[in-house]
Amino acid sequence: MKEKLTQIKERAAKRLAEAADLKTLEELRVEILGKKGELTQILKGMGSLSKEERPVIGQLANEVRSEIESKLEEAKTSLASKAQELKLKAETIDVTMPGKVTELGHKHPMTQVIDEISNIFIGMGYEIVEGPEVETAYYNFEALNIPKDHPARDEQDTFYINGIGDFLLRTQTSPMQVRTMETRKPPIRIIAPGRVYRSDEVDATHSPVFHQLEGLVIDKGITMGDLKGALAEFAKGLFGENTKVRFRPHHFPFTEPSAEMDASCFACGGKGCRVCKDSGWIEVLGCGMVHPKVLEMSGIDPKVYSGFAFGLGLERIAMQKYAISDLRLLFENDTKFLKQF
Repeated sequence: MKEKLTQIKERAAKRLAEAADLKTLEELRVEILGKKGELTQILKGMGSLSKEERPVIGQLANEVRSEIESKLEEAKTSLASKAQELKLKAETIDVTMPGKVTELGHKHPMTQVIDEISNIFIGMGYEIVEGPEVETAYYNFEALNIPKDHPARDEQDTFYINGIGDFLLRTQTSPMQVRTMETRKPPIRIIAPGRVYRSDEVDATHSPVFHQLEGLVIDKGITMGDLKGALAEFAKGLFGENTKVRFRPHHFPFTEPSAEMDASCFACGGKGCRVCKDSGWIEVLGCGMVHPKVLEMSGIDPKVYSGFAFGLGLERIAMQKYAISDLRLLFENDTKFLKQF
């Protein structure tokens, strides 16, 4: 029995030293020290020993068990340390490696155009105002000198709410001119960019939703010369210092006299190209002196004050500026298209 205990001790020491992981170590513990383990089976046979042999074998068995448990604990500590070391190596962060690049978005081309134009006018002393997109017929039409029988008020052109009535989706941002004149005293110098709605079929050049920017200046002694000078500066700020402008007579119900302004083509400098359809000019906006009736309806005395107003379609500017051939591209949110800007 002494020989068996010695063999168990030596064999256990060797196998524990060779154990590769904690799982193997646990299996060895059960195999040697468990209820059915080698050492336990030896101890069960001590009943056959004489009274003199039992204490000797018992003491030896306890020493063997104690030594095996000690080596088991040493092996366990060593393997746990190695496992922790391997885990730390696997989780080590190489601080010299480049980080993951987070792709950032950017402003939509329409927002870029709105910001650029707004900044030009802000630099000229204008203030930005905003207003409701669901508007009343009074502010959208009547206060702007557009009578009830005017074609612009037809249901085929306007999105009315609950049929032709008092409420509609604004067809222009001009109502903000009236709302501003009603609540502020001159001098007034504002721009009003925003979404507008008209009943148009969707195609390469039309959309039921688009953007406009209206401008208004009211003060004593404002003349057509002030209008032309302000808009010429705006055109230079948008298209370049060498830009020239021209004004053509036109008609708008809320201005008198009225005009349309063209700018020399920024692409060819006025020589004629595909962008300007070989004319050398690009239509930019409509403008004119505020109609005295509009001033009077808004509570401003036309005998004391005068002013000018203008409005431009922002999609047209964006398409010309970025050579975009199809208006729908500005609304479809195709990331391949938007990444160009």
